[in-house]
Amino acid sequence: MSTPTIGVLALQGDVREHLVALAAADALARPVRRPEELAEVDALVMPGGESTTISKLAVLFGLMAPLRERVAAGMPVYGTCAGMILLADKILDGRDDQETVGGIDMTVRRNAFGRQNESFETAIPFAGLPGDPVTGVFIRAPWVEAVGAGVEVLAEVPAADGPDARIVAVRQGNLLATSFHPELTGDHRVHEYFVRMVEAAGR
Repeated sequence: MSTPTIGVLALQGDVREHLVALAAADALARPVRRPEELAEVDALVMPGGESTTISKLAVLFGLMAPLRERVAAGMPVYGTCAGMILLADKILDGRDDQETVGGIDMTVRRNAFGRQNESFETAIPFAGLPGDPVTGVFIRAPWVEAVGAGVEVLAEVPAADGPDARIVAVRQGNLLATSFHPELTGDHRVHEYFVRMVEAAGR
């Protein structure tokens, strides 16, 4: 396909940073706030923020139903932090009325890494990316408690309270999700990985 057009869900979060990272990864990037804007993009990034707020705004702006339809039809989507929660089929520690777009067969725990003042950075080996580990920026981040058979685990971090690792990046088909914020680091390799996914989906 020609240069892909990738939207960034512009309801909350690091919208500008994702637009910059996607442009650096050779995509045409534009904000998406309305269903007609969603219809014009080949793929979508769902940024961090507060997942319950984003889901409510998505319903308010008439985006939730078309988002689900596009995901079910195979549109590539990349979710970071709150965006990971929105792509999860199941949520732990969420509000009873919280809605998700769904699409990834995983169970995600909200705010699993702690409060805002417990934010941290760490180096993370990321499957499929060349070079050094990526820098993971975790801000009130979720982690993945469980995945289905069709989900590929791309990155994990050691657990602070035991020998097990915490899953922080996954892929299922055309859907990609990370607990952390690569858009804040200046390292655009995860966005480049997603752009390659979009290009492959369009062939």
